[in-house]
Amino acid sequence: MNFNEQLKKALVELRKEKQRKFDQTLDLIVNLQKFDVKKSQLNFIITLPHKIKNKKVAGFLEVKNDNIDTIAFEEFKKYTDKKKLKELVNKYDFFIAQGSLMPKVATTFGRVLGPAGKMPSPQLGILMDVNDKAINDLKTKVNNILKIKIKEASIKVPVGKYSMKDKDLLENIQVIYNTLLKELPRDKENIKNIEIKFTMTKPQKLKVK
Repeated sequence: MNFNEQLKKALVELRKEKQRKFDQTLDLIVNLQKFDVKKSQLNFIITLPHKIKNKKVAGFLEVKNDNIDTIAFEEFKKYTDKKKLKELVNKYDFFIAQGSLMPKVATTFGRVLGPAGKMPSPQLGILMDVNDKAINDLKTKVNNILKIKIKEASIKVPVGKYSMKDKDLLENIQVIYNTLLKELPRDKENIKNIEIKFTMTKPQKLKVK
């Protein structure tokens, strides 16, 4: 049975379990082997075909913009207060920034945004030209991305919601799986096994041949 067929079967099995009152998240768990986490610092962004949820996005901009929750440059000084800074970082899933402000963003917010993995980056999150279209395009893009940072021998990432169609969930998983194979130094050899599970279900194991 190939990987895609295994996935389909596993999803069918998971959906047989008792349905919950909330929209459960489907998690993909990839257990690694023959992989030195300390030596190979893998850190990358995947664009998914189907968004999992609307992310809360804020922007560090010179002036306020109606299309996004803005932290305007003149407000930066109030975030020297550590408590306010922590509250801000916890409130949003993702931050974007105007390119010209990046040095100031790094000095004011970097110490909290960095460790939280929410620092605007050249890969995604920095606006050279601030206009409504650029902001909306970036917000759409952000909603479809998944950040993966491998810190231990097991990776667990959300791939979708219970309410999504199986076809969309499968497509998201395939994109993540294929990207992982490209990023891992030894391809399939680095993968011990794969599991998928909804929030409240037992995991279904898949073999990687």
